[in-house]
Amino acid sequence: MTRHEEHGEAGRRAGRRSKVLKAAGLTLAAALVLGIGTAGWAYWHLNDNIRSVDIDQALGDNRPAKSVTTPTPSASASAAALPTEAVNILVLGSDSRSGEENQELGGGDSSGARSDTAMVVHIDAGRTSATVVSIPRDTLVTRPSCPLSSGGTSAEAYGVMFNSAYSLGGPVCAVKTVESITDVRMDHYIEVDFSGFAKLVNALGGVTVTTDEDIDDDDSHLHLEAGTHHLNGKQALALARTRHGIGDGSDLGRIGLQQKLVKALLEQIASTNLLTSPTKLYEVADAVTGSLTTDTGLNSLSELMELGQSLKGLTADEVKTVTMPVVTAPSDPNRVVAEEPAASKLWKSLK
Repeated sequence: MTRHEEHGEAGRRAGRRSKVLKAAGLTLAAALVLGIGTAGWAYWHLNDNIRSVDIDQALGDNRPAKSVTTPTPSASASAAALPTEAVNILVLGSDSRSGEENQELGGGDSSGARSDTAMVVHIDAGRTSATVVSIPRDTLVTRPSCPLSSGGTSAEAYGVMFNSAYSLGGPVCAVKTVESITDVRMDHYIEVDFSGFAKLVNALGGVTVTTDEDIDDDDSHLHLEAGTHHLNGKQALALARTRHGIGDGSDLGRIGLQQKLVKALLEQIASTNLLTSPTKLYEVADAVTGSLTTDTGLNSLSELMELGQSLKGLTADEVKTVTMPVVTAPSDPNRVVAEEPAASKLWKSLK
């Protein structure tokens, strides 16, 4: 069995209680806490928390075509108002170094950011099944020419790490690079940053995670013995960043830990009765919205709520999680490249 097959099987064993995985789960969490309803100043504060980027304007028309699907008949008039077409969402975890809170949590330089977590979430027409594809950050790709915030465009680059796209040109270049290597249109973009993720975990009272082996990673500052642990926000974030202290030290091992962590986060959300505590409800909602950067199609509470509500029929049995098929790069044993034709067949199946 190849490495990507092993990780695909591990992802498919996700628990029944996880409605979706990784940031797809964070989207549902946002819809959960925001859909209950807030009023007046609280609503406007939460709405104002959300940052957005106009990716459609930046990239123009030179992109893969949008999927064309036949809407699924709805059982009621209220359900009919919700979208049912297929949708692709690029979800990134931003390893940001900007701001005092992110520096304390992430260390490193005081400027710049990296995308250490990347997933394409494909929700099928009818929104009752989905595929979540993780893209290893160490994948060597051809990075297309990207518009830059400072003006002008970058040059096309060959054999560079996938996560360099975000470092160079932010969300716009990340989306363009994903569309270039997959030939799949990204309908939406969601980014979750360091401090916001840690705040969300703390607002929920922490998460309980069982590790299968000892973790000893000086880079992420996480040292855990194998077993069950209740983690606070800083520890949970360290777990999401860990790669050198587990398995073969590759990004594939980190992807497995991230999926395990998000399952634990979703289970904590499910077990926390937010309706009985307006204070906790607001704290969780503030953490969720304060951690998000989205495209302009998801940059309001109402749009996030609509997306979450449209996914109510999506159960764990109908969510498939895989890692993009990769093999060791011939040029560098510490990097990977897409395994063909398996990778292309996977992306084609999502169109």
